[in-house]
Amino acid sequence: MPPRNNPSERQRRLGLELRKLRNRAGLSGDRAGELLDADRTRISNIEAGRIDVSRNRLYKLLREYGCPPGPLFDGIMAMAQESGKGWWDEFNDTIGPAARNLAELESRSTVLRSHNPLVIPGMLQTDEYARAVLAATESAPQHADRYAEFRLARQRVLTGDPPVTYRAVIHESALHTRVGDPAVMRRQLVRLMEVSRLPNVTVQVYPFEAGVYSAHTRSFVLFGGGAPELDTVYLEHPTNSLFLRDGEQLDEYAKMFERLSELALAPVDPESAPESHESRDSLSLIQHVMYAL
Repeated sequence: MPPRNNPSERQRRLGLELRKLRNRAGLSGDRAGELLDADRTRISNIEAGRIDVSRNRLYKLLREYGCPPGPLFDGIMAMAQESGKGWWDEFNDTIGPAARNLAELESRSTVLRSHNPLVIPGMLQTDEYARAVLAATESAPQHADRYAEFRLARQRVLTGDPPVTYRAVIHESALHTRVGDPAVMRRQLVRLMEVSRLPNVTVQVYPFEAGVYSAHTRSFVLFGGGAPELDTVYLEHPTNSLFLRDGEQLDEYAKMFERLSELALAPVDPESAPESHESRDSLSLIQHVMYAL
């Protein structure tokens, strides 16, 4: 089978981790090829995500590279076993590879941390809000309905078995940015309050009075799983969204998110009675904005 020209994010990440482990072990591409009775070109293609590696060969490489049994070992083996096929393939007609990569990452993550400064995050959007956002921002507005259908399908991970743990910090400006008419906004804010009561979902609002923080204008998502080394950061941009995999960058964004969470208003405790809520928490601010519409 010829090398693929456009590997998925999962395939790229698998190859990147193998290259890191090989370099850490001090082995050349030629030596790694010898371990598999292959040449250096095959190792290069595996590390670029252009060709797959069998389970047995991957196991052998990981052992030779000195990767001990544990979350990283298991995570890399799991990445190789995944086919990359999923419900997102139904949208190949209109949805680009970056968005499909996003859906695949969400499906195999156990923790998602999202920061959104301008609009409600896609994972929490209502159908009509999503359609209004996409119709206004996508280059092909005629496909807005299809894009919205895809976006809503991604939300399945919130109620899956097991569900993903989802933490969102939303800037107060996103609550005020008018998307659609007032009725659309009201229903969207109701959705925020409802979903924040799910035991696996935490929604916090970053208020205007918290001031400026270095990351408060950045829209990003942190994908986490069993091994921190395999976490990924997704930077959303209208023309060139990026996936970050470097360890230092992952640490930087993890710290950014935690700082944003510290500065944000307290999330609602789903177990507490309404009268015990703080006078200034995320729920009270969402309600205040909604009642003003």
